Amino acid sequence: MKRYVVPPLGGFSRAGSLWTSRLKAVLHTLAYVFLFCGVANAEFRFPMPEFASGYEHPAVHTPIPSNAMVGWDVAVLIAALALASFLVLKRRKRREIFLLTMFSMIYFGFVRNGCVCSVGSVQNVMAGICDPAYGVPLTVLIFFAAPLIFALLFGRVFCAAVCPLGAIQEAVAIKPVKVPPAVEKVLSVFPYIYLGLAMLSVAMGSGFLICQYDPFVGVFRMGASFSMLIFGGIMLVLGIFVARPYCRFLCPYGVLLNWCSKLSRRHAVITPTDCIQCGLCADSCPYNAINEPTPAEAPEARSKGAWRLGVLILLLPVLTALGFGVGGLLKEPLSRLHPTVQLAERIAGEELGRYEGTNIESEAFRASDTPNEELYAEAVELKAGYGRGGRWLGAFIGLVIGCKLISVSILRKREGYEPDRGTCYSCGRCFKYCPVKE
Repeated sequence: MKRYVVPPLGGFSRAGSLWTSRLKAVLHTLAYVFLFCGVANAEFRFPMPEFASGYEHPAVHTPIPSNAMVGWDVAVLIAALALASFLVLKRRKRREIFLLTMFSMIYFGFVRNGCVCSVGSVQNVMAGICDPAYGVPLTVLIFFAAPLIFALLFGRVFCAAVCPLGAIQEAVAIKPVKVPPAVEKVLSVFPYIYLGLAMLSVAMGSGFLICQYDPFVGVFRMGASFSMLIFGGIMLVLGIFVARPYCRFLCPYGVLLNWCSKLSRRHAVITPTDCIQCGLCADSCPYNAINEPTPAEAPEARSKGAWRLGVLILLLPVLTALGFGVGGLLKEPLSRLHPTVQLAERIAGEELGRYEGTNIESEAFRASDTPNEELYAEAVELKAGYGRGGRWLGAFIGLVIGCKLISVSILRKREGYEPDRGTCYSCGRCFKYCPVKE
């Protein structure tokens, strides 16, 4: 029987280099995030005029799924999740898992045009929380909750073979290569940023960002804006060499699945018996989702590990507070997600001669004979709301970064190769490479 031993706090003596390298990788995240924030603000060095008064802009359209076939969609979702769980945990056949993946891509993607989508459902749920008048359809609630419940029970089987966005990327992952772990650690923060931005956008009435910038909806529906078709094409071409780039480095729903899968009652295992530590599974996994055995060396002093962990725990509220402050500085660029602010700044720019002529939106506004001051007043109110929301978004990202620093600083005892419960997609690639079959 495989034995799992929890080491003294702080990890192992090899950690001197191992945990430090991991810590450095995540520290780079801070630099990337602050650089991103600086670039986002660069375009707006010169403030627009201050606005003053309550133009009522029409409500932003948020998509809802078609009522047709909703019962059938739910039945297919539950059946696909159940079958994926059986194939991953019992059958352990990569070919069968892949066939189910292709079915999900065809049905949920091309037949149902990518809607209802579990990834986008987080926005509907957030809209229902923020606006009691917004009724979240039962089908959307099921599509939101069912994959999370299955993740709590069996791991990320939704990602394995049910999600159409993951399926289309799995189909093109012909020659995937490994992303350096340091880069993976840095990029793993961006799904949290995207999730926070999407929730802020819904709360402020800016629309559904996840649906608006879905890179594959144009493929599934055979039509989209030129820029989104280019974005989707780039993601698919990139997916030939970097497996599932959207799932790993952007998908906001993946954050929730990650959390649930870490607590899963059962999860895919690489080998049904004792690991012989051949390393073939780790070589076959393009997602860096397999943890290697820890070296059989004497652990470092408990006091040293405890001191390091204590410092990082004390750093956690500092990073949260720092993110809170930086998030407030993003009021201007974040507010430009809202069409009312965009229109107000366009009108102001035209009045100041910064633009030549008008566009469709400004022409429609001027035709309404609404005073500019009313539009400016609403824009000011929205910017204040984005300032408050930006602070909480920054605090959330700071907390995420702090937790990642803590997680990479602690080495856990492993006697064999094991899937990372949070990041493993249960795709079954490692099954066929493991020489231990029974």
